[in-house]
Amino acid sequence: MPKNSKVVKRELDDEVIESVKDLLSNEDSSDDAFKKSELMVDDQEEKDVDVEEGSDVEDERPAWNSKLQYILAQVGFSVGLGNVWRFPYLCQKNGGGAYLVPYLILLLIIGIPLFFLELAVGQRIRRGSIGVWNYISPKLGGIGFASCVVCFFVALYYNVIIGWSLFYFSQSFQHPLPWDQCPLVKNASHTFVEPECEKSSATTYYWYREALNISSSLSESGGLNWKMTICLLAAWVMVCLAMIKGIQSSGKIMYFSSLFPYVVLLCFLIRGLLLNGSVDGIRHMFTPKLEIMLEPKVWREAATQVFFALGLGFGGVIAFSSYNKRDNNCHFDAVLVSFINFFTSVLATLVVFAVLGFKANIINEKCVTQNSEKILKLLKMGNLSQDMIPHHINFSSITAEDYNLVYDIIQKVKEEQFDSLGLKSCQIEDELNKAVQGTGLAFIAFTEAMTHFPASPFWSVMFFLMLVNLGLGSMFGTIEGIITPIVDTFKVRKEILTVICCLVAFFIGLIFVQRSGNYFVTMFDDYSATLPLLIVVILENIAVIRIYGIDKFMEDLKDMLGFSPSQYYYYMWKYVSPFVLLCLLVASIVQMGLSPPGYNAWIEDTAVEEFHSYPTWGMIVCISLMVLAILPVPIVFMVRRCNLIDDSSGSLASVSYKRGRIIKEPVNLEGDNTSLIHGKSPSEVPSPNFGKNIYRKQTGSPTLDTAPNGRYGIGYLMADMPDMPESDL
Repeated sequence: MPKNSKVVKRELDDEVIESVKDLLSNEDSSDDAFKKSELMVDDQEEKDVDVEEGSDVEDERPAWNSKLQYILAQVGFSVGLGNVWRFPYLCQKNGGGAYLVPYLILLLIIGIPLFFLELAVGQRIRRGSIGVWNYISPKLGGIGFASCVVCFFVALYYNVIIGWSLFYFSQSFQHPLPWDQCPLVKNASHTFVEPECEKSSATTYYWYREALNISSSLSESGGLNWKMTICLLAAWVMVCLAMIKGIQSSGKIMYFSSLFPYVVLLCFLIRGLLLNGSVDGIRHMFTPKLEIMLEPKVWREAATQVFFALGLGFGGVIAFSSYNKRDNNCHFDAVLVSFINFFTSVLATLVVFAVLGFKANIINEKCVTQNSEKILKLLKMGNLSQDMIPHHINFSSITAEDYNLVYDIIQKVKEEQFDSLGLKSCQIEDELNKAVQGTGLAFIAFTEAMTHFPASPFWSVMFFLMLVNLGLGSMFGTIEGIITPIVDTFKVRKEILTVICCLVAFFIGLIFVQRSGNYFVTMFDDYSATLPLLIVVILENIAVIRIYGIDKFMEDLKDMLGFSPSQYYYYMWKYVSPFVLLCLLVASIVQMGLSPPGYNAWIEDTAVEEFHSYPTWGMIVCISLMVLAILPVPIVFMVRRCNLIDDSSGSLASVSYKRGRIIKEPVNLEGDNTSLIHGKSPSEVPSPNFGKNIYRKQTGSPTLDTAPNGRYGIGYLMADMPDMPESDL
């Protein structure tokens, strides 16, 4: 057969091509067929033209406008509410400054290596979590679905917290702040302070009664809280509008949502350091308790915090990195984002304890004043002798140090009668030792401290606007972890899917804005993510290191980065990280088994929290959350193992991967052409169907360069991809 390129073009299915070389050198309508075979990912105007190794084939996948935008997106996703209200609590609880040592060690052992792994696989394969793990092994495609389920569960209640922040933000534009004083109740005869508020505090009362209007148990729903329902709707509308165009819309918002919290934290730190008692709070925070650092519980909690602080297993990290150029230095990104996350946690801890130190100082001053008045009364009544009071003590302007001196003297002299005197020890450390985390820190302790700030409404607006932005940054990554894999796999329109996802999540989320909704938030937070995410990340590590092959993965990294990653990662991925993750999983299961499943219910009559065990149906819900989150893994494995899906009948199987882009296989390929590409005779090849005829360079075949027309020939589409899956569930 003549091979002159000027021969009149012939239709591909009318000619018998004698070899792969003839096919690659035949400049005919196969080029047009190839162009038509590319599958459009979406209709974004801004496209990523990814030129790989001389190819000028356009990759239709959207891309980040700049490296800064991408880094801010990853920082916004990883830096969330936990950095502000979880890390400071753990730091205080687990040895102060000594806690930073195990945290940093575990950040280097599991945090950065696993974060780097997720960034690398997302950038290498350029798909969401479903496509990435299906590419590694179709039998492990359930890992991606499990990530989506966990993301959905977390998004349900996480946006409720954003709704709470929006409510407090809207109430901050008034002076004095509505939670500054206890409300007064009037009846026919007199006016008195609301009993529930008097028994607790103004900020505690406002949180439980005015904001949540909370019921006394999980079983008592109490109907919808309409104020919070409106705030939840507003939160989902914000998320939907930001995500509806994918990274083209959310990426621009990241410039504000990711940077604004740092501006607020720095402002709070400067203001906090100027307040009385702030230094006491910071000193208390970072005074190391080395003996606590050796306890296994400290290391378990540090590992858990590292794990969740970076957003491992959610799929958001993979989704964001999938929009990168293939030669992006993801190793630099992994180290940079991890340490930004760590230093943000330290900055937030400084701010929190500077403010809590100020609050503790105010409470301590009140304690000193009240107890000094008691001592004066006891002196007048003759219960105490004036001789035991040092001469330099002036009760009209007594300091905390002088009061504690008097307190110690009275305690020694009146040892047997001391309890009946009703005096209290006023130590600022006692207040600082009251560990507060989560909503108790943000909506009770911190809000109480801000009521004592000059221009308190301004600081309240800034604080809750910061919480909204921190929450939105994490929500963008969480929703991207749901939307991107589904769009990549099922080829639906991103705009429609985003709206549907947000609508469904809002209506399901109504259970969180009942009067008992706070208890459901606690339930989902405790059971929907912890164990499933640990299992997901363990399977991710096994999939890359054992199934794909760590040597092959290291070669891929060298190809992408342009240099060989440190052997440190080789040993971390292969040995250390899997072992630490398994230990963390076992420790978490043991901890869950030892801790009675339940929640803290607010009792209106006594104005205190009481621990309640979950009812039977509540336990069923807790177990169902964990089972549903991890169920996709065994289901997909069995479906693949037993070949229960007919690849030839579904659209899922008609898509295969090519180094970060997807190519839709031509439907009407002739058997003889397919057989020649695969190096077989027509009689040896079954009739073509979707997903089976994936063109790749055969092992041992000579290296094929580009076709004469300057584009990769059809036979080279899979040349660089190792062991592609046969279908794309």
